[in-house]
Amino acid sequence: MPCVAIDLFCGIGGLTKGLNMAGINVAAGFDIDESCRFAYEINNKTQFICQDITNLKVEDIEQYYPENSIKALVGCAPCQPFSKYSSRYRKDGYKDDKWKLLYSFKRLVEESMPEIVSMENVPNLVNEDVFDDFVNALIEQGYHVEYQVVYCPEYGVPQHRKRLVLLASRLGDIHLIPPIYEKGNYPTVRMAIGELPHISDGETCKSDVLHRSSGLSKINKKRIRQSVPGGTWRDWEESLKLKCHKKESGRSFPSVYGRMEWDKPSPTITTQFYGYGNGRFGHPEQNRAISLREGAILQSFPENYIFLDEQHPAKKRELSTHIGNAVPVELGRAIGISIQQHLQDNGVNLEE
Repeated sequence: MPCVAIDLFCGIGGLTKGLNMAGINVAAGFDIDESCRFAYEINNKTQFICQDITNLKVEDIEQYYPENSIKALVGCAPCQPFSKYSSRYRKDGYKDDKWKLLYSFKRLVEESMPEIVSMENVPNLVNEDVFDDFVNALIEQGYHVEYQVVYCPEYGVPQHRKRLVLLASRLGDIHLIPPIYEKGNYPTVRMAIGELPHISDGETCKSDVLHRSSGLSKINKKRIRQSVPGGTWRDWEESLKLKCHKKESGRSFPSVYGRMEWDKPSPTITTQFYGYGNGRFGHPEQNRAISLREGAILQSFPENYIFLDEQHPAKKRELSTHIGNAVPVELGRAIGISIQQHLQDNGVNLEE
């Protein structure tokens, strides 16, 4: 019998694409952000349902599972309050309503009882009560649960990103596959984006509208010329440094206004990666921030992944949010392969 997944909080389809590449059919994706529909559907040939997960009923998802299928319920609930890249984590993340979405995920698991559950999220979530409640509910329902913090380059994602991956099964013990790469052969920035056409700041590539970079101010052009791959703003001459950098409090943020390094994985791709001053998002060689396409590739989206066309234009901020919030595709593929191997190990005769 085939394994069929429903993707909650699907966004533009990073997890769905990865599962599809692993041979798992995703019957539908649910998300509250309508602007994700075009990219999700055109790249995955899967239906996008714009609906608030908190209002979702079990029958809303069960209708997409074929009869006699192994049901998988997967997703990445938005939990920016628990991310170290969010100021809300340090200040008042516990007040943010987004963490409650995990309780909606838990409810849908309890009501639909799929054979397989997978949840991907930020590592800091393991320290929160909501995560303990999620895991304990799975165990009480008879699931075998495994979770771990994953270093994404070990699974083919060319960026220094760590993610929490949970797998659960009613069929038996389930495990994430062992790392595919190890230190010394991690995918690098050069391997990922080294062959893309040269563009200047503020320019859009003629052959790929997503390969476009933000324009730089006159002073930022001077700054990036003095930026060293892997270096910091400390490499600049004194006149180019910001006032905040000269304060003691500013000395703890060395990665802003930095360049990536060709032969290492990139820094974590955030939702603001298109801005030179938002992190170490300067191109290793060209005097500009990385382009939207480069950010997507570093998130391990295929180079031909479609994000917009003439009928579906999108703003830079919207696109970068979609890309930065996505589950890295290659991590999604590793999760899919893990599920497939688990089913085979437990005697499930999988069909296409």
